[in-house]
Amino acid sequence: AAAPGLICDGLRLFPALTGLLHCASSVFVVKNSNGTACIMANFSAAFSVNYDSRSGSKNVTFDLPSDAEMLNSSSCGKENTSDPSLVIGFGKEHMLTLKFTRNATRYSVQLMSFVYNLSDTHLFPNASSNETKTVESITDIRADIDKKYRCVSGTQVHMSNVTVTLRDATIQAYLSNSSFSRGETRCEQDGPSPTTAPPAPPSPSPSPMPESPSVNKYSVNGTNGTCLLASMGLQLNLTYERKDNTTVTKLLNINPNKTLATGSCGTHLVTLELRDEGGTVLLFQFGMNASSSRFFLQGIQLNTTLPDARDPTFKASNNSLRALQATVGNSYRCNAEERVRVTKALSVNIFKVWVQAFKVDGDQFGSVEECLLDENNMLIPIAVGGALAGLVLIVLIAYLVGRKRSHAGYQTI
Repeated sequence: AAAPGLICDGLRLFPALTGLLHCASSVFVVKNSNGTACIMANFSAAFSVNYDSRSGSKNVTFDLPSDAEMLNSSSCGKENTSDPSLVIGFGKEHMLTLKFTRNATRYSVQLMSFVYNLSDTHLFPNASSNETKTVESITDIRADIDKKYRCVSGTQVHMSNVTVTLRDATIQAYLSNSSFSRGETRCEQDGPSPTTAPPAPPSPSPSPMPESPSVNKYSVNGTNGTCLLASMGLQLNLTYERKDNTTVTKLLNINPNKTLATGSCGTHLVTLELRDEGGTVLLFQFGMNASSSRFFLQGIQLNTTLPDARDPTFKASNNSLRALQATVGNSYRCNAEERVRVTKALSVNIFKVWVQAFKVDGDQFGSVEECLLDENNMLIPIAVGGALAGLVLIVLIAYLVGRKRSHAGYQTI
């Protein structure tokens, strides 16, 4: 069962501070049939949701209430069949779910999902629909086995049009004695910086270069038709530490023949999800700048497995990109290879990309906006051709002048 969070009692003496400080937290404990705890979590949470109202797009923020409770759908999981999960319910059928997974050395919140009900007029006033929406994302919440995850700073998880921020979080799964361990794995946001400089990591050893990836055409359709049209070849550039403590850089091509493409259409966000047979999930998020009427690649998320890595579960995400930009209604095209840096450990190499988001006319690309790389490549042959033409002209003029002088004859003295 879930123990309701204790709201700082002192704040009740100072009501003016309650809107400024977030000190409410909740403790949730998931137990198996024997009464042994497998998940413990203590955190406060804030939600930021962008939704469509009758007066246009609107953003609301709210906190996880102190009466939030763990639902019966929470589970310790079953070996080789399911993983443990914590499901928290509150308000009018809103649910926050944390799904865990582990390997030999570490465990993580593999997936966070949030279900929210737009018919809740208290949280979503004047919503244009009464639908129940579901969003989800991989996370960076991970810790060593038999240690708790600790993050005093805010841990943000971006899920489409929803951002969840966990504050002062202590989370542990796969517990050994039904209580938080003394040891802890701190999040990167907390630090602290090491007092002595760590030894320089070994230089990554590159793996053999694969062939260029196959170019494939992808499309995403919604209720109002096509919202994304893309033609591109995709290659993952991964840097990770292997089990033998060496660092390696590996290039992996996305094979479109073994990949399932899905996605979703939103007013301000379009997603393309690519999932291959091995379980690799590559997610692209395209956003729109309403003031400039331009679309752009806003976020990339990757979840894959690297069997030879020290931590086989590889996850990376970045939701603050500004790549592949063009005016809404036009398309962006680049024949040159583009490298989009997601994190220190991940870059996505995009080959011969042609993409258009939000406003698409059937299955046809709109007017093309060329990338700077292509424009620069065009300038080189133009400059060389112009220089050669100028050189030929100079030689021709010099020849004509010399020829004229040779026929001038003797001058009169």
